[in-house]
This record gives sequence, C-alpha cells and structure tokens, in this order.
Amino acid sequence: QVQLVESGGGSVQAGGSLRLSCAAYGYTHIQYCMAWFRQLPGSEREGVAAIDSDDSTSYADSVKGRFTISQDNAKNTLYLQMNSLKPEDTAMYYCAADPSGCWTGGRWWWLSKYRYWGQGTQVTVSS
Repeated sequence: QVQLVESGGGSVQAGGSLRLSCAAYGYTHIQYCMAWFRQLPGSEREGVAAIDSDDSTSYADSVKGRFTISQDNAKNTLYLQMNSLKPEDTAMYYCAADPSGCWTGGRWWWLSKYRYWGQGTQVTVSS
C-alpha cells in the first residue's frame, strides 16, 4: 500500500518562500507520476505541477517561474519549492501519485488520474 505524507506548510508573508515535501512509502518511484495539487475551501482541487520518473515536468500557468517541482529518488521524496509567494497561493497542498506516468493515461492535472493522495499541508500567504 502506497502512503504519501506531506510536510513543510506554514504561514509566510507575500514575497516569501516555502518548500513542501512529500515522503512516499510502499513503492518504488520508477514509472510513477508525482504531482502537487492545491485546494481552497469551497473550490475544486487544481493541479500545480507534475514530475515524471525521467524528471520531465509541467506546471500550471499560475505558478510558472515561481514554483519548482523536484524529486529525490534515493529518499522517495517529492518537493515543491515555492518562491515569490502571493496571497492567492494560500491553499491546502496535496501530493499525488499515479503508476501510469504523467504524460499518458489522461492529463496530469486530472484528479481522476491519481491513485494515491496525501492528507495535505496548509500554506497561508499574508499580504
């Protein structure tokens, strides 16, 4: 059974930075797509960024140039480096994993694509 555990959320002022981590247990990274999503109360969960097993990446337009997704295969850990944070980045952030790869089996930002989800970590950006 795959388990994903996020950490690194918190409160920061606009313009600041945070790094989220997602530790994965119970699987090997090979052929898995890993992604970050975020969700505001009352809103749909939206894709932020995804990374495939070959380290190819894709980002939502709203975070391009500010966020960087990466992974440490030896530690089975996914990261999201968030710079130049804005109040509109405030949300619960979730990591997700799918064994079919990022660029097949549906669009990477589709919620239905992902088999495994973490419990989330809160990010709050104040103005």
